[in-house]
Amino acid sequence: MRNDDLIKGVAIGLGVVLVAPVVIAALAPVVKPIARSALKAGVMAYEKGRETLEEISETVDDVVAEVEEELFDSHHAAAEAVDDESADSANS
Repeated sequence: MRNDDLIKGVAIGLGVVLVAPVVIAALAPVVKPIARSALKAGVMAYEKGRETLEEISETVDDVVAEVEEELFDSHHAAAEAVDDESADSANS
């Protein structure tokens, strides 16, 4: 029984090895355009994702710059208020 399974396995393996090149050659004209289309779609998706990521990065950079400016302005205004209070109390 064990030898029968071995013989069947070897026969199937040889059959696949002999038939595979014929099947690949027959399917190549069909598979190549599909593969090209899939690759093209992948490249386009990658490019779109890269562009979107760049736009998001620019937006985040803009928001960070605005927040830093607001913090600087508020810190500067607070420092001026402290300076004004110090000047008023010195004059009194």
